[in-house]
Amino acid sequence: MNAAWALLRLASPQLPIGGYSYSQGLEMAVEQSTVHDSASAARWIGDQLLLNLARFEAPLLLAHCTAAAQNDWAALLQLSEAHRASRETRELHLESRQMGYSLQQLLNGLPEMDQPARDFLQRVGEPHLALGWALAARAWQIGPQDALAAWLWSWLENQLAVLMKTLPLGQQAAQRLTSELLPLLQNAQQHATALNPDHIGSAPFGLALASMNHERQYSRLFRS
Repeated sequence: MNAAWALLRLASPQLPIGGYSYSQGLEMAVEQSTVHDSASAARWIGDQLLLNLARFEAPLLLAHCTAAAQNDWAALLQLSEAHRASRETRELHLESRQMGYSLQQLLNGLPEMDQPARDFLQRVGEPHLALGWALAARAWQIGPQDALAAWLWSWLENQLAVLMKTLPLGQQAAQRLTSELLPLLQNAQQHATALNPDHIGSAPFGLALASMNHERQYSRLFRS
């Protein structure tokens, strides 16, 4: 079977986990005019990629995928608890929990899931997104690096979808923005891969503030 199909499946917006229901603070950044055009959008997304995802979210997800691929259930459980504790806001916590739950429901019905993974998922009880993503990659025999690439691409695609719904930004402009941001996506993956596990961490204050304010935003397109 073509290995690319599994990768496309994991990164697809058709994956029924609700990822496109959330903006991760971007809707509030648009509301506050921090993001108001293509250039400011590129700055916001670029900062998130290099200052947050590359330093924390991406290496943490990569560690999840590596532990799952190696059947290291003790390490995977520890990483899962660290990920859950690292959500800065109620909104980000609920987002990760809801998407993790949706992945759990999906995985439980998949024939590709082997018994050790099923047993682990049952013990965890309340998985989050990174854990579910790692187990999905394991079930579909996607390597950790490819699973990370799929997650980064899915994140970027979601951010661009938010922009097209909240700004006067058309599809062609979004494609030009994609071309501008793809090198940063590559840099984020490379940095996450090379990062010493002892140095994983970030302090995305702007994202946390945008997320907290979004919980009280009067009119919203995206979930809180």
